[in-house]
Amino acid sequence: MQLELAVLCLLLLQPGAQSFGILPGKSLNHLEITKQAILNATVQTCRSLALAEGTNFNFPTQPFTVEGVTTACNAKHSSRTFKEAITFIQLKNAQVDIRYALDGSFHFDNEMLVQGKRIITEGLTAVKASNTQGNYEAARQMLGKILHPLQDFYSHSNWVELGNEFPNSNLIRADASIGNIAEKSRATCRSCVDDDCRNNILEDIIAEKTLTSGYFDIAILTSTKPPGKCSHGGVVDQTSRIEPKGGINKDSLTSSHGHLHTTAANMAVAATSQLLEDVQKAAGDKLFLEMMGIFKGSSKALCFVIDTSKSMSDNIETVKTVASSIIDSDAGTDRKPSWYILVPFSDPGFGPALKTSDSTVFKETINSLTTTGGGDDPEQSLSGLQLALTAAPFKSEIFVFTDAPAKDKNLKSTVIALIERTQTVVNFMITDSSLTNRRRRRDEQQSRMIAADDAQLYRDLAQASGGLAIEVTKAELPTAASIIKQSTSGSEVTLLQAARNPGKSDTFTFTVDETVTSVRVYIIGLSVTFTLKSPTGTSQQSTDSSGSLIKTSQSVGNFRTLELQTQVGGWELKMVSTNPYTLKVTGQSSIDFMFEFVAPSSGPLSGFDVLETRPRAGLNSSLFVSLSGSDSASLTEVALVELSGLEEVKGVLVPQDAGNYLVQVDRIPTVEFVLRVTGILPSSSNVFQRQSPTNFRASNLTMTGADFTPPVCQRLSLQSKCPENCSQSMWELSVRVTDGADGTGVERVSLYRGTGTLNTSLQAGNENITLVSYISSCCSPEVDLLVVDRVGNVGHCLFNGNEVSTRLAQSSFLCLSLLAVGLHLLVELSFR
Repeated sequence: MQLELAVLCLLLLQPGAQSFGILPGKSLNHLEITKQAILNATVQTCRSLALAEGTNFNFPTQPFTVEGVTTACNAKHSSRTFKEAITFIQLKNAQVDIRYALDGSFHFDNEMLVQGKRIITEGLTAVKASNTQGNYEAARQMLGKILHPLQDFYSHSNWVELGNEFPNSNLIRADASIGNIAEKSRATCRSCVDDDCRNNILEDIIAEKTLTSGYFDIAILTSTKPPGKCSHGGVVDQTSRIEPKGGINKDSLTSSHGHLHTTAANMAVAATSQLLEDVQKAAGDKLFLEMMGIFKGSSKALCFVIDTSKSMSDNIETVKTVASSIIDSDAGTDRKPSWYILVPFSDPGFGPALKTSDSTVFKETINSLTTTGGGDDPEQSLSGLQLALTAAPFKSEIFVFTDAPAKDKNLKSTVIALIERTQTVVNFMITDSSLTNRRRRRDEQQSRMIAADDAQLYRDLAQASGGLAIEVTKAELPTAASIIKQSTSGSEVTLLQAARNPGKSDTFTFTVDETVTSVRVYIIGLSVTFTLKSPTGTSQQSTDSSGSLIKTSQSVGNFRTLELQTQVGGWELKMVSTNPYTLKVTGQSSIDFMFEFVAPSSGPLSGFDVLETRPRAGLNSSLFVSLSGSDSASLTEVALVELSGLEEVKGVLVPQDAGNYLVQVDRIPTVEFVLRVTGILPSSSNVFQRQSPTNFRASNLTMTGADFTPPVCQRLSLQSKCPENCSQSMWELSVRVTDGADGTGVERVSLYRGTGTLNTSLQAGNENITLVSYISSCCSPEVDLLVVDRVGNVGHCLFNGNEVSTRLAQSSFLCLSLLAVGLHLLVELSFR
């Protein structure tokens, strides 16, 4: 999510705060309002699509659940991505209370009704534009952001008190008036009598259907509440202590106007559904469902990063065959990717990236590849991989084919950070490494193969992503292809992964539950032997081909894979080797989990916000963990497990709602680690266990300064006149990047997403300002700049050649802090 995914935390709200509540209870809250409306809108969209296709549609049982809705939509395989999408939108909704805590326009406070509506309508335009371009992550992010003020309108304004029974549909129409708004000089409230605020709104305001909203401030001295105006109310709002005293908010049943809470919350659900219907009409059924994480096939992308240097001339045809077999293996199944991405690389060039949803076009492009260039042995492999990581959706799968070391080793940390952020699995198919050592000399003076240290770089990247680094000869590539096809499944879950470097004997355990099928063991390393023990106590040696536990076994190069006879219960695997090795155990199951690190806010209102950087090593931290694939499974343990196996840190679980948990750990490991969750299946009371496929690293930086803010971008100019035939024209952008008066300065600006040409320079006379110019084809209208300051704060600046999106970016100087490498971001804003 981004989880960036993707993606994903539940925020705790202090009682009396200024917004619909967050914690589940008798009062409805932003999370429940949002989820309920999304489930409703998705059901209606699936019904509409079924009618259009002439198929039957059976409504899911009330109340709607993620599992019930995806089953009704004939997309049960999308339950995980559907929940991820819902949770991501909920998160972005709740983040408004932290990141815009005192900005009344985001809450319809302080009679900022026109400003609040502008946020909704401009954001709605951006959501529709992002959907059109297939940028669902951006659409979900903006959707969550504008749903918060939309919902707050019904709690913070007097719309309900005016007797309205339906939502204000003009809130989502840019060309319509929100209604008759009270003048700043007009009194709207009287003080509450004996804390009874039921009738504190003045009669003439009610009679004339005049709109107002409560004023809010956390300090009396800074309050700008005019005389006679209503207050928000509650223990945090200091304006409610100024005449007229009291408040009008309906955030909970115990609020000043709590008697109207249920009415306001239900109207917020209806208004959210109305906005979602507007998005659906603009996008169409298919795109709307994909924005919500519901796909006919897989939501992932299948990516190939292929070495096209001359040294691959005798491998390229085999690579084409392997790639085609992988593509064909998913055709017509629910594993069929939503996108196909190809990035060729050589030296000095790499890319451009091809992104298509058409498998035929993808195969034709791969088959047209030719080998050229190269020169010296090292190639731009990490640059090609970085481009694929930035082009692919979260949790995709990338296959890198090469026979050469990386020339751009300096990108290793950047690539690992991208792997962590996108939680994408990267598999390497390496020919002619020092392990295979079978390449024939081209002549008597030269033998070309990847040295051990160079191959280790690829192994490290594969291990970090939970992928495979298979080192084979050209002749072994087809056999390796069959292994690759076994690992490309949309419902694959990780039961165990570990690494030992240097190698040593060790015993590993993993649990297989009744939902798991196709259990596979992957071992990377040389001269590794093992003993496998089943839940019933039966053992089988690695040298025993007639045992009853291993269904099939394949070996190629440095790699061995086993398919086990499925038995429910605890398994044991004893590994013996003095060489480095990695171990991974997977299965097929609908039950999995997602998580995000979160940080407490340090403002006047308690809460948690997603930590968009790595957590600090050795310090306590919190995580938000969410189960998917079951509406009734529960967690019993969450632990951070060091990849080396030396130690694990168990967390304290605080259950939230609907399979969500806040987990507190007293220490973040100082070495690479994975997340392991253990839980109970209600149908059988059996234990299930899962691990994160991606490895994670903590930040070991110690800061002596107080720069916690990423650089920001200001658009200076944009020249864009893109015709219908985008290939005939270019668009140009000019941007100023600064780190603020108290910042440490801009360290670098790089291209995170986009296929154009980027140039940077320091502004004359001011080394703290970086000037950026960017030029790109109109066929690639989006650019995402990665901006980093000198202490590691990282921001993203998104711009678009599209006129609508450009206006939005210009008005807000959209610079989103999504990722920071090696720095713990301290959240300074409050949560209410």
